[in-house]
Amino acid sequence: QLQLVESGGGLVQSGGSLRLSCAASRSTLDSYAIGWFRQAPGKEREGVSCISRSGSSAKYADSVKGRFTISRDNAKNTVYLQMNSLKSEDTAVYYCAADYKLECGLAKPAWYDYWGQGTQVTVSS
Repeated sequence: QLQLVESGGGLVQSGGSLRLSCAASRSTLDSYAIGWFRQAPGKEREGVSCISRSGSSAKYADSVKGRFTISRDNAKNTVYLQMNSLKSEDTAVYYCAADYKLECGLAKPAWYDYWGQGTQVTVSS
């Protein structure tokens, strides 16, 4: 069974950058589309970005377009989320998730079969 572990979260000032990593164990990521989701206190979990199984296509929430970039290195069994120009409203717990499909989607977290434990991102203004 696939296990996912996120890392790279932390405290950063507004305008700063962080790179999140999602590493897989017990299986390989190259069979899955991968999504990044986030959840702030009192809010629903929302899709941030996702990448297809091959890495040829990606999607972004409007709120992060132009600031975040998703990528994957299947040889390293890892997916990354580069986050630039961070804002206070980006503060949340960030989760990566895997979906056993070719393409990815952000609309419904329930589409995803496996989830990591999350990593906290806090942006101070």
